[in-house]
Amino acid sequence: MTRRQRNSGLIAMAVAFVIFILPFAFTFLMAVKTKKEAALMLFSWPTEWHFWDNFTEVIQARNYMLLLAYFNSTVITVAAVSGLIVMGAMVGYVLQRRPSGWNKVIYAGVLMGLIVPPAVVPTIWVLQGLGLFKSLTGMVLIQIAYGLAFSVLLYRSFIATIPRDLDEAAIIDGAKPWAIFFKVILPLLKPVTVTLITVQSIAIFNDFTNPLYYLPGKENVTVQLTLFNFQSQFQSQFNLLFMNILLVTIPPLIVFVFFNRQIVAGMTAGAVKG
Repeated sequence: MTRRQRNSGLIAMAVAFVIFILPFAFTFLMAVKTKKEAALMLFSWPTEWHFWDNFTEVIQARNYMLLLAYFNSTVITVAAVSGLIVMGAMVGYVLQRRPSGWNKVIYAGVLMGLIVPPAVVPTIWVLQGLGLFKSLTGMVLIQIAYGLAFSVLLYRSFIATIPRDLDEAAIIDGAKPWAIFFKVILPLLKPVTVTLITVQSIAIFNDFTNPLYYLPGKENVTVQLTLFNFQSQFQSQFNLLFMNILLVTIPPLIVFVFFNRQIVAGMTAGAVKG
C-alpha cells in the first residue's frame, strides 16, 4: 500500500467518523442526561446517568404510544416491502423477457415514477374516494406506489444477467409461465431481493412525511411521528426526545450493519448487463 492510498484511507475514515459516529455519540449522550443538562445542548459527558429512567419514561409516554408506533411501522414496512418484491420482480421480468411495443411506454412510466414528485392533495382525494384514507392499508399502498419504480429498475437490470436458456429449458419441460417465474427466476433473484428488503425497509420504517400526510390520528402513529411527544411550542424535553430518537434509530442501524455487503452486491450485480 502506497503512502497516498494510506492517507486517502485515513481521510475517508476520519470523514466517516465525523459524519456517522459523532452524531450517534451526541444522540446517546443527550439521551442519558437529565432534563436540565440536556437543555444546554452541549457535547459533554453527563454528570448523572439517567438511561433507564429516560428509557422507561419514553416507553410509557402517552399510554405506551411508542409500542403502538413500532407495531404500526412494522406492519406497514413488512406489507409494503413484500408487495414491492412481488410486483417489482414481476414487472421487471416482463419488461426484460417479453419484448413488445408496450414495453417502451411502461418503461417510460417507470422512469416518470422516479422523476415526477408525488402530489399530496390529489393522492388524499383518491384515498378518500377508495375509503383508505387514515388506514394502514392505504399507507401500505402509498409506500408500494412510491417505491415500485425503483424496484422495477433494480429487478430488470438483474434479470438481464440471467441466461434465457433457463427459461427455454423450463418451457421444454412443460412449465407454465407462472411456474417459470416463481420456481426458476424468483429464487435466482435473492441478491437483489436482499438489497431491496434492506434499502426499502429502512426507508419505509424511517418515513416521516407520508404518514404525516396520509395517516393522521393517534391510533395510526408511526415511530417517526412519536418525536412530537416531547416537543411543543413552549417546552421541549430534549433528554427524552433524544432517547426517542435513539430507540427509533437502532433497528434500521442494525439492519444496515448486517446487510451492507448485500446492498452493494445487489446494486452492482446488474451493472454489467442492462
